[in-house]
Amino acid sequence: MTIIKLKTVINAPIEKCFDLARNIDLHQQSTEKTKERAVAGKTSGLIEKGNFVTWEAIHFGIKQRLTVSIVEMNYPYYFNDKMVKGAFKEMNHSHFFEFEQGKTLMRDEFTYQTPFGILGAIFDKLILRTYMEKFLIERNRILKNVAESNESNLII
Repeated sequence: MTIIKLKTVINAPIEKCFDLARNIDLHQQSTEKTKERAVAGKTSGLIEKGNFVTWEAIHFGIKQRLTVSIVEMNYPYYFNDKMVKGAFKEMNHSHFFEFEQGKTLMRDEFTYQTPFGILGAIFDKLILRTYMEKFLIERNRILKNVAESNESNLII
């Protein structure tokens, strides 16, 4: 099992950060490099507990689909999405939010397990972990920029 933990400090209210983190449209904007788009389930707006979304994207030159469901939510402090179907053997993404001294601390705990036994483990160690970490950091960078901006037109 691989665990990626990230912390992002955002100069914006906790509710705004929480809503941006679960905004399907912003997610699509923040993942333009992989041409990620919502193709089934909740395909626009704010995802809620019990909703699912199927993402289609190109990773490593291969078109892939990943379906996740929001299994837990405690507005505006926490939500968790879990893979229902996709390339990972298992995948879980916990999003935590804390508000202190006028800023929001957004924490990600992204855990996954690769399929294909030892070959999957080698691929993870050599390539996938770094790729996933960069993917999440870029997504958080864009979320931070939008949250700290007063421009409402940054979200589709």
